[in-house]
Amino acid sequence: MKLSASLAAALASTALAAPTRFRTPPGIPSSSVAYTLLSELTVADPSNEDSYDRDLFPHWSTVEGSCNTREYVLQRDGDNVEVNDSCAAQSGTWYSPFDGATWTAASDVDIDHMVPLKNAWISGAASWSTSEREAYANDITGPALWAVTDEVNQEKSDRSPDSWKPPLTDFYCTYASAWIQVKSTWELSVTEAEYSALEDMLGTC
Repeated sequence: MKLSASLAAALASTALAAPTRFRTPPGIPSSSVAYTLLSELTVADPSNEDSYDRDLFPHWSTVEGSCNTREYVLQRDGDNVEVNDSCAAQSGTWYSPFDGATWTAASDVDIDHMVPLKNAWISGAASWSTSEREAYANDITGPALWAVTDEVNQEKSDRSPDSWKPPLTDFYCTYASAWIQVKSTWELSVTEAEYSALEDMLGTC
């Protein structure tokens, strides 16, 4: 399938800016910026936990043509990705930065919401409109979405860094920085335990 000029340009731009080991989403702050952003986040207890429903966040919306958000991220973060006429990845290579695994089948790769949808809900998104929650769930403008090993994503589930961290300790710095950026961009709160865990993870930078 031939990508449109605008989508191809966006993917090429991301690839050129990324490290050679693996491609990363845009907008990951430096550790010093992440420290500053962390200090500016609102610390609060979670709320509205019982009212969460994943369907409240319409996700994998169309990005362009027949390509939805999942398919866009698979192309952005993968190498030599070939897609069919429906934009579904047929082949390629994906490196999962959470655990260091490499995959050649898209079915082994999940698209992780760095800050899970439920965590966003209990941190402030419960008061958003449906369109705002859809924008959050499909945000490709920052480090909100990551192509990672499916089992690792499922193990993470909706947990925050005080109860789950990626298997690769040398990824702690990037993980915390990306998490903080998403929380800052979307004006979401953090719990005291979450704040402490993020601060500790930034200490590995």
